[in-house]
Amino acid sequence: MPHRHTTFSKFIIEDQRRRGGADTDLTALLNDVQTACKFIASAAARGSLTPSAGQPATAHFAAPAPEPGVNVHGETQKPLDLIANEIMLRTCEYGGKLCGMASEEMEEPYRIPREYPRGRYLLAFDPLDGSSNVDVNLTVGTIFSILKAPDGVEEPEVEHFLQPGTQQVAAGFALYGPADMIIATFGEGVHGFTLDREIGAYTLTHPDMRIPDHVCEFAINSSNARFWEPPVRQYVEECIKGSSGPREADFNMRWIASLVAEVYRILIRGGVFLYPRDARPTHKPGRLRLLYEANPIAMLVEQAGGAASTGRQRILDIKPMALHQRVPVILGSKAEVERLVAYHAAYDRGEELAFSAPLFGSRSLFLPSETAALG
Repeated sequence: MPHRHTTFSKFIIEDQRRRGGADTDLTALLNDVQTACKFIASAAARGSLTPSAGQPATAHFAAPAPEPGVNVHGETQKPLDLIANEIMLRTCEYGGKLCGMASEEMEEPYRIPREYPRGRYLLAFDPLDGSSNVDVNLTVGTIFSILKAPDGVEEPEVEHFLQPGTQQVAAGFALYGPADMIIATFGEGVHGFTLDREIGAYTLTHPDMRIPDHVCEFAINSSNARFWEPPVRQYVEECIKGSSGPREADFNMRWIASLVAEVYRILIRGGVFLYPRDARPTHKPGRLRLLYEANPIAMLVEQAGGAASTGRQRILDIKPMALHQRVPVILGSKAEVERLVAYHAAYDRGEELAFSAPLFGSRSLFLPSETAALG
């Protein structure tokens, strides 16, 4: 098919022409991002062959791997987390299209070195999403979000990154798995590109991706069920009851613990992904980071015809308050997300969501002790 001969770079140029004019700075930046993703894919593919701290990351990228530690979120870093972070910084800093970057692995924004020219864009990214899966050889990836810097800003501070997701110019993620891919949106539609290793280029293989409206599949970490809010409990219990329950359909449950893999499956097969607010103090704000996880993924999902919400608010409408702000995330097929939003609204109005729930060992979702814990 003709689109199989369209590379990532060519697609960007043609997309901009269709939309009224080329943005050469954005094209160059996106090409830097795709180059970084190739380097990271190469490092990820080496698995346990990835060099230890102080050694070159890959045969093609000479940056040393920093010593792992604990990141700003209190999470133990994998060596590949830091290798991926260094690759993204080094690959994107010198092109003159950025004035700053923000990463999951850095507490403060990254300042472009003085020897490089400044550009008008900001890049926020998670260098290696799903890195807990590295040791078991499951799919991981890189998530990125591109924003415009405010006029006149050359040395951005934290507040300059704190833009709602609706202000994103482009967003996407790379997958490092059986096939390496980039899934991206530039504001109109979602398109998938697969790395053709014979020519060394990401090529268009999945044009105009659309999330199916109704699919009987959901993804959630059920080990946290005792901490969920009642609306999430109701939804999951109805799915588990299957064809004998109120949904009158059998559902499959999935959980990969890699956001990029979960979202790619939803783009291909539909369904819903939930990482909801729960009763634990560290989880009440949510677990996924707004700026460089939830926002870019929400943009992709909405552009593919789906929906993305906290359960109470559209994710893209949230005004960020901090660089590493966390939010609850419910995303996927529009009808399923809307059902969950309706359950949250009913719960917040005080309407009882009572039913027999053997999974949770309760007759009603509104047990006094639970309601107090979730307040």
